Amino acid sequence: MGTSSCSGSMSNPGKGVCCIRQARPEDAAVLAGIYAPYVRDTAITFEYDPPDAAEFARRIRKTQEQFPYLVCEVDGKPQAYAYASHFHERAAFQWDAELSVYVAACAQQRGIGRALYTCLIAFLQEQGYSTLYALITVPNDNSERLHAKLGFERAALYPRTGYKFGQWRDMIVMEKRLSPPFAPPEPPHAFSTLPAAFVENVLREEAAKCNAKTEAGNPQR
Repeated sequence: MGTSSCSGSMSNPGKGVCCIRQARPEDAAVLAGIYAPYVRDTAITFEYDPPDAAEFARRIRKTQEQFPYLVCEVDGKPQAYAYASHFHERAAFQWDAELSVYVAACAQQRGIGRALYTCLIAFLQEQGYSTLYALITVPNDNSERLHAKLGFERAALYPRTGYKFGQWRDMIVMEKRLSPPFAPPEPPHAFSTLPAAFVENVLREEAAKCNAKTEAGNPQR
């Protein structure tokens, strides 16, 4: 499936026109720039060294073999991205997916993270995934609230599971069930098999909601 165009622009560009589309390998340098401060300055991610543009492009291509990888632009510039990935590699986990979202500091608190996640959830449900997971370094109250608003529940706590910045870090697992268990389940479909019109409609609707919140002066993370 080809890359979707940006949709859902709002009428006042002074407030920042938000649109959501599929990521492209040529986005790698900008997305790496969004991610780098999370790596260098926080324990939100357990990576130690920010990946360069070439590595980021490789990750985008690898992810898109099966999963959605989305970018949110504000006034034509990528300011956030979100993607799904395998929760675990073993075959019995194939109905599970892990979600991640990263928003540039200047674009936070306007509903972009929620809009990207809502798109991912819609796509993954259509693909046939059963359970979604988020791994969150604690404390991260904003992330926990975002996931809770989207129907995720805390499933586990992994104490002292990562070491970064001279400190052992706890991590929580939050999960969202998309469908009741049934057997035997069909393997999930690749994102590229979803109808282009369905994908574009989801992206357009969520961008429009994000823009409407900003126009109304009621943004949410």
